[in-house]
Amino acid sequence: MVFKRLLGSMGVGGPAVDTVLDLATAVPGGTLTGEVRLTGGRADFDIEHITLELVARVEAEHDDGEHKGTAVFERFHVGGGFRLAEGEQRTVPFAVTLPWETPITQLHGQPLGMVLGVRTELGVAGAKDKGDLDPLAVGPLPVQEAILEAFGQLGFGFKSADLEYGRIGGTGQQLPFYQELELTPAPQYTHQVNEIEVTFLANPGGMEIVLEADKRGGLFSGGHDVLGRHHVSHEGATHRDWNAVVGSWISQLIDARTAHGPHGHSDVHGSHAHKDEHGHHGGHDSHHSGHRSGPGMGTVVAAGAAGLAVGVVGGMVAAEAVDEIGDFFEGDDEDEGGNDEA
Repeated sequence: MVFKRLLGSMGVGGPAVDTVLDLATAVPGGTLTGEVRLTGGRADFDIEHITLELVARVEAEHDDGEHKGTAVFERFHVGGGFRLAEGEQRTVPFAVTLPWETPITQLHGQPLGMVLGVRTELGVAGAKDKGDLDPLAVGPLPVQEAILEAFGQLGFGFKSADLEYGRIGGTGQQLPFYQELELTPAPQYTHQVNEIEVTFLANPGGMEIVLEADKRGGLFSGGHDVLGRHHVSHEGATHRDWNAVVGSWISQLIDARTAHGPHGHSDVHGSHAHKDEHGHHGGHDSHHSGHRSGPGMGTVVAAGAAGLAVGVVGGMVAAEAVDEIGDFFEGDDEDEGGNDEA
């Protein structure tokens, strides 16, 4: 038994863990359920804790360039404090609530390029901790889906989507990163803007939408960014004319003058959000130093049902997302030990 314990402390013959999620696709603010399946090792072990972490692949801009890394944006304690006998099979069910600002990863089954996961940490007394990492698919809330479909029906196309580490001032953002969905302009706007980015900041009471337009320069002026911010309710998402609503938002951005902020940004509707020189977000006299997260342009990837023009670019984004997800999870599984006994 002493020899088995020694091996266990080295990660040999210890317990194995496998987490299974119930839902194929979760939603922001919704309940994520599943179970953690444990298999005892070659000796009895005390399980000190079972912790779930929500993780995301994010980008951060530094002086020496852009770097990608893994950010943990929520942790849940779901079990522990028991002895797992040698070879014992045990299941620990869980139900946790996702943050309202959880990025969406797909629309109508089409990936948007986001990489999210649920990492399970099994704390084992006297042995090497075990881990498991599973992909997390998150679909849009009804109001998010309606807004994104409206962009598609108005002729906007998908360019790219990513998660950027940073903040937007003047908002109630809670996460340490924000999701940007970048849209190519509809034909009637191509001579005025290069792209539009959309960010959703969801909360129990509704949705804050931050729009950023990269406006083209004119004969006597250079290009600049214009920011707009709007609030909508979760209620009545299916009863509004979203094409008209989104069209008015776009018109306000297009018509915005060149009243640039301190970093070359214009403000629409008094929004205090702006990007600093590192691409992060801050604010003027903001009452919140929240972060920015939301699906700006990713919507267009879900071309078919949403009516968005994906084309070759959308296909490339989807393929790249698959490769990145594979690298992300394979790398973390190697670090954590995966589901296998070390």
